[in-house]
Amino acid sequence: MYEGAIQDLIDELGRLPGVGPKSAQRIAFHVLSADPADINRLAGALRKVKELVRFCTSCYNVAESDQCRICRDPRRTDEVICVVEEPKDVVAIERTGEFRGRYHVLGGAINPLEGIGPDNLRIRELMTRLGGGAIRELILATDPNTEGEATATYLALMVKPMGIAVTRLASGLPVGGDLEYADEITLGRAFEGRRAV
Repeated sequence: MYEGAIQDLIDELGRLPGVGPKSAQRIAFHVLSADPADINRLAGALRKVKELVRFCTSCYNVAESDQCRICRDPRRTDEVICVVEEPKDVVAIERTGEFRGRYHVLGGAINPLEGIGPDNLRIRELMTRLGGGAIRELILATDPNTEGEATATYLALMVKPMGIAVTRLASGLPVGGDLEYADEITLGRAFEGRRAV
């Protein structure tokens, strides 16, 4: 549509997840009209994240040193590991303030249609961590979709023989939601996960 550098920028922005052609065009024109100092800060932040950020050697969360801040925290319990798909899931759980254990980031979920099997995830590393004998509970916090469920089922089958308690995050109705707008699967899970009051 456009020529030269602006079209190259639109094309590159369009390759980002969640950025469609119209959003890419809006961002590109915002960059074009933005203050050069703002653009230099953005470019610097992009370079810095590629240079400094790596994966934690223990849990595979993002970190700027060998271990992330959660793995370095001595106040957290080593007896419970929460398994998530991506580092952004760690942030979501941390915002609740409810979990004080450790994490393990798989790096995705089992998805045969996209060629992602158990060997493409950090399952082998998880099994090594569990083999130490200090873990008493494994919380499966994969996404409540087909891929997340397949991953959780696979992990549960792998871990059960080790004598470690395996739990799954509850799923159901959101706070403030209306029953009439809930889909059948969500409503069914809400019934399965009901508890005494």
